[in-house]
Amino acid sequence: MTIVRHAAVTGLMIVGMILAAVSLTAAPSQASQQPPRGRIPSSPHRIKVTATIDVGNSPYGIAADPDTNAIYVTGANAVTEISGLTSTVVASIPVGGDPLAIATDPATDTVYVANFESASVSVINGRTNKITATVGVGSHPLAITADPRTDTIYVASNPGVSSGSVSVINGHTNKVTATIPVPASPGGIAADPRTGKIYLSSSESSTVSVISEKTGTVTGSIPVGLTPGGVAVDSRTDRIYVTSEHDNTVSVISGQSGKVQATVTVGRLPEGIAIDPATHHVFVTSSFVDNNAPSSVSVIDERTNTIDFRITVGVEPEGVTVDPLTDAAYVANTQSGTISVLTPS
Repeated sequence: MTIVRHAAVTGLMIVGMILAAVSLTAAPSQASQQPPRGRIPSSPHRIKVTATIDVGNSPYGIAADPDTNAIYVTGANAVTEISGLTSTVVASIPVGGDPLAIATDPATDTVYVANFESASVSVINGRTNKITATVGVGSHPLAITADPRTDTIYVASNPGVSSGSVSVINGHTNKVTATIPVPASPGGIAADPRTGKIYLSSSESSTVSVISEKTGTVTGSIPVGLTPGGVAVDSRTDRIYVTSEHDNTVSVISGQSGKVQATVTVGRLPEGIAIDPATHHVFVTSSFVDNNAPSSVSVIDERTNTIDFRITVGVEPEGVTVDPLTDAAYVANTQSGTISVLTPS
């Protein structure tokens, strides 16, 4: 999940939903279960809100672990765990100061939390809900993603107005192995394990940087809409989706060509973004708040790059993630203090 922190992090972007890119890595490994890259089958699914979970504590970032059917939500110096089976809160885990972004590594059953004020990443054992390590990273970390194939975690930080950085963490040792300079005001970040590329948005330059996992360097820059934030990757189609807050759009990028293929208009102030690779839907939160009225989530059809549904959720939805095990989407409503569960039918 990747989103914008309006109050405490003015002008800075966070991803999301970060977590969407991580869940994609759990796609079936058999070639017969995967469509050819670039081709998207049709989907008849409809979507509705089937549960609203009260979590309090201004929920913000959100991520799913498809192997355990657990959903993790950041807020107020803690991470809340939700059972995807029962849609109930099962644990609260204290972490560092002002946790924003969160990601899971299903291969190791590990949860990674970027603590904005603490300049650290809390490493949580998903089986025990215990913190096993705290890793120092660049100041003001606000986006995080994991690549389960390499057991590597990437953390975007905004240490100053003129530059940003990405800390590379070895998931086995919990040590920072490299720091990659990137454009100022990094926002959303997502990994594509299939191509070995990391995609990072920059609100300052209105671009998406392409980082090679192999070399640890920026290999390309893709212009997108104004103030890009959330980033999500569909590894099976080699497409990247990026929200742009000031354009109210989502840019659809071809990973092969490195160019924008389409631009989709969505709700006001789009923030978090996540993909369900099974139903071929892209979920985009609209964080605009009008007199504390409920906000919405736009659902894009990957086949047509058009809006299939607009679903009313809580007030100020920020992060969003998808659990590939159930195809349910989970939306963190910051002002409402709730999680909306969106289920296909």
